Amino acid sequence: METETTNEFYDINTETYLLLRDEPFFGVVSRHINKTASTAVPTAGVRVNKETSQFEMIYNPKFFLGLTLAERADVLKHEFWHIINEHVTGRLPSEGMTKMWNIATDLAINSHLPNIPKMACVPGSGPFAKYPKGLAAEQYFEMLKEDEQFKPKDGEGEGEGTPDTMDDHSGWSEQDGGMDNTTNEIAKEGLKEALKKAAEEANRSNNWGSIPADVRKQIMERLNPTVDWRKMLRYFIKTSKRCDKSSTVRRINKRFPRIHAGKKVNRIANIAISIDQSGSVSDEMLALFFTELNELANLATFTVIPFDTRVDANLVYVWKKGKKHVWERVMCGGTDFNAPTKYVNEGDFDGHIVLTDMQAPKPVASACSRMWMSDKANAASPYFKTNEVVVPVGK
Repeated sequence: METETTNEFYDINTETYLLLRDEPFFGVVSRHINKTASTAVPTAGVRVNKETSQFEMIYNPKFFLGLTLAERADVLKHEFWHIINEHVTGRLPSEGMTKMWNIATDLAINSHLPNIPKMACVPGSGPFAKYPKGLAAEQYFEMLKEDEQFKPKDGEGEGEGTPDTMDDHSGWSEQDGGMDNTTNEIAKEGLKEALKKAAEEANRSNNWGSIPADVRKQIMERLNPTVDWRKMLRYFIKTSKRCDKSSTVRRINKRFPRIHAGKKVNRIANIAISIDQSGSVSDEMLALFFTELNELANLATFTVIPFDTRVDANLVYVWKKGKKHVWERVMCGGTDFNAPTKYVNEGDFDGHIVLTDMQAPKPVASACSRMWMSDKANAASPYFKTNEVVVPVGK
């Protein structure tokens, strides 16, 4: 995408505030995207600038002057969505950059832009009349490949009837075909920070503008990626191991060979696993948790501690290394985290994992490292605040 400056009197930068004054999220994103007037594009387009390693929007002033204010705002948001959704920096199907993929990304974006100019590709309109709104670009891409009106007659290339996209996507091929990966990564890191600030502003003002709730959720999930609870569980167990050293004549002492016996290091871990027996702890979560413990039983010795408002010592059992167990409920009642904490504090444990719904008062301090595991909803909104690690369990 070559850039040619233009003398046409229109500067989108001076109008951006007006266009996005009711869109705080897009307003913050916009401040992190350079905008350059150019006649090299018929409408508008976005790319990563090689020189600055930043996202850039190229726009044709004549095109913008021919739009209403509402249309200008939606064209701005359209271009920003391409950047936010990583269409510019490598989110591509196996076929690579194609006109059909460009259309698919436009269909996904324009589902949420009611004032996008009529020349745009919009689900439910024109050649896309039968296409539902609100799908992902990948879903539209599969639909387009099966759409007879866009299939080429000779079986190769693009179909003759394939419409043009509203905006210019030529700069994307540069990213796909040889843009330095480091340049793209720098641009993406800058965008991540901009998105974080934009989300904070939208949350602070309690105003996400025109962004639908489901899309808002996707943005927040990208900014707060889901923790891999299995890896967290494995990491906690491994880092809880302690070193017990004992003398052995079978190992040579490196400092005093043949004079003093060597040292043998026995790496063991005794982990307390407290299982909340209240009915609000789902069978599914228990099943997932025990399945993972079966896989990890070769790393440590587990002491399983069922509890409700108390701990029944007769129900506590040691899960020895290499053994397998199935979960079962053996108690019922309320929840008191003090009960398992005091039990563990009185024992000799290297770590303490509590599987629970987090819905009870904060317990006394733990004598060893303690980690909480719960379902996603309760992990996000526990009954009490804690600086200890809380990990959401789920598929």
